[in-house]
This record gives sequence, structure tokens and C-alpha cells, in this order.
Amino acid sequence: METATARDVNYTTNSQVLYLAFELSNNKWKLGFTIGLGQRPRERVVAARDLPRVLEEISAAKQRFKLPEATRVVSCYEAGRDGFWLHRALVAAGVESLVVDSSSIEVNRRARRAKTDRLDLGKLVTMLIRYHSGETKVWSVVQVPEVKDEDQRQLHRELADLKTERTRETNRIKGLLIGQGISLTTRGQAKIDLDAVRLWDQSSLPEGIRGRIQRAQERVEFLSRQIRELETQRDQELENLTCVGTKRVRQLMVLKGIGPVTAWVLVMEFFGWRRFRNRRQVGALSGLAPSPYQSGDSAREQGISKSGNRRVRARAIEMAWLWVRYQPGSALSRWFQKRFGAGGSRQRRIGIVALARKLLVGLWRYVETGAVPDGAKQKVPC
Repeated sequence: METATARDVNYTTNSQVLYLAFELSNNKWKLGFTIGLGQRPRERVVAARDLPRVLEEISAAKQRFKLPEATRVVSCYEAGRDGFWLHRALVAAGVESLVVDSSSIEVNRRARRAKTDRLDLGKLVTMLIRYHSGETKVWSVVQVPEVKDEDQRQLHRELADLKTERTRETNRIKGLLIGQGISLTTRGQAKIDLDAVRLWDQSSLPEGIRGRIQRAQERVEFLSRQIRELETQRDQELENLTCVGTKRVRQLMVLKGIGPVTAWVLVMEFFGWRRFRNRRQVGALSGLAPSPYQSGDSAREQGISKSGNRRVRARAIEMAWLWVRYQPGSALSRWFQKRFGAGGSRQRRIGIVALARKLLVGLWRYVETGAVPDGAKQKVPC
């Protein structure tokens, strides 16, 4: 005797579209399928990164919902550790894919809200349908870079990581020496002559501390060598102009106050492959856009959103200080001095963020159209 399964089939459907949401984890993926609003999605669990099984589940879902094999499939997943390879694989398999900024997904504002993979999956499916139906502001969709564009971001990111590790090791050496009553200043990561170091009583360093500092210095030398290799590689690419991105880096470096490090980060993370439609998108993606709070009679400014690219945001603020110094006659520097120059240090720090946002917009226009920011000077060729 067969037992009939009770199913609620009252769908609010978008004709001939199968919606798919992924909830990704390290060991398993949870898939949610539906064809419209009003019903809990069909859930399936597959092993993580098992793409053939995912395609099998898509075919099985089409059969379950009695859809033709050629039915359009629209999917989404949250941007995270899995990166963009899944998006590219789904697109290659004929599946429309959206990579969603997880911080833009609306959540229940209760102090203690229920959170499970099943609830998150149902939320993603519902929001995917709303987005596909025309409610485009329901979340933020990540712009997926090409493989070559994503690969070009590795050099400066690795370089920044190596410099951070070298600073950590250098600080560890200084801390170990201070613990013995010794304070040394090293220039240019010079190696310390431990034989010449003496304690308060003119005795030599203990063997344990000495060995630990020696090993730390070896790590510093290794990291410094890798940093030099990456910097040489970057300089060679800038000299040979191997791609469009390096040409834009050279274009930015023509302006006073912008060096190779800042220009490289701005192009490879921001101006090299992203397509901005207006200045608001530039400010929002850098995380330098304001975030006002207004409710009834209450109105205040909460500061910048910090929701964009943190590497670009840090470089933009540093570049803004240099711009005021090396481009004092530019329109942006004069605006900054007029509005914030007479204020205290706090007001200047607030103003420099606004200047950084305006400067990014000006550099975006400069890269796209060649229009030099008003009053900006270029470097004199050597």
C-alpha cells in the first residue's frame, strides 16, 4: 500500500523559471529549489564542491516540479570563502548565477533571532525571487571579475601580507630585547649583532633568548627577500606595460602625490575592471559613503559605511593626506583647507575622509576619460 505524501501546491509562480539557492559550508552544501513564492523550498544536501551532483539535483528538481529540461535556472549564493569559481562553473553549465554580498541581506532585528541553515536557505530563495521579479534593491550583487582580473589582485595582496608578517617578527624581536632591558633601533631591517648586545650587568644574552631572536631574524630575512622579489616583479610589469591595468597604473602615477603602491592597489582593486555608472557607486564601493540615520525628529550622521573594499578605503585616505601636501593648488585641496583647515585635528580627520571620497571620484573620471582633476599638477619627467 502506497502512502500519499501531502503537499501544498499553491505556488505563486514565475512561469518557466527554477530558482536555486546555495547555503555553502566546508563539508556539505545545502540546496534549495522552488518555482515561486508561498512554499517551503525543496531542500537537498550534497557534498561540498561536488558540481556533478549539483547538476543532477537541478535535473531532479525540474522533474519534481514538472518543468521542461530547457527551463531557465536562476541561482544565488553568498560571497565568501568559496570565491567565484562556483559562479563560473554554474554559468558554464547554463545556470544564471548571482553572487550576493552577505552583509546586504536583511535580517530579523530581534535581539535573539533564530538562525539555521534551513532558515537562511529559505530566506535566500525568497529574496532571489523578489530580486528576479524586479526588486533590485533587496540586496547587493557582487560584480564578478574575470579570471585574469582576479589573478592580478594577488601580487599586491601578498605583498601587503608579507609586510605585515615582517613587521610582526620585527616587533617580536624588539619585545624580546626590551624584556631583557635592551632597546635597539634598527634601520632598514638591518640584522642585529647579538654578540655585541650586553645586558644590564654587561653579560651576554641567555642562550634561549639568543636562539629565539636568531630564528626570528632569519624569518625577517626570508620575508624581506620575498618582498623584494614581488616589488621587482611589479616594477617590471609597470615598465613593460603588460596589460591595460598597468597602463592605468602609469596613468595615475603621472599625478603628484600618487606613487606606485597606491596606484597599483587602486587600479587592480577598483579602476582596472569594475564598471561604475556614477560617482555614488564609487563612494559606496569604497565604503566612504555617509550613513545617515533619520527617524521622526531624530537625525544624526553615523559616519562612513565601511561596507566596501577596505584596501581601497585605506589607500584612499592615505592618498588624500598626500594630495593635500603635494597638490596644494588643486580645487580639492583648496576645498579641504577652506572647510576644515581652521578646525582641530578631529575635524581634519573627518574632512580627509570626505576629501578621499571626492578624490576617488575625480580619479575615476581621470582614468575613464583622461580629464585631470581641477588644478592638479603632473610630475616633471626625469
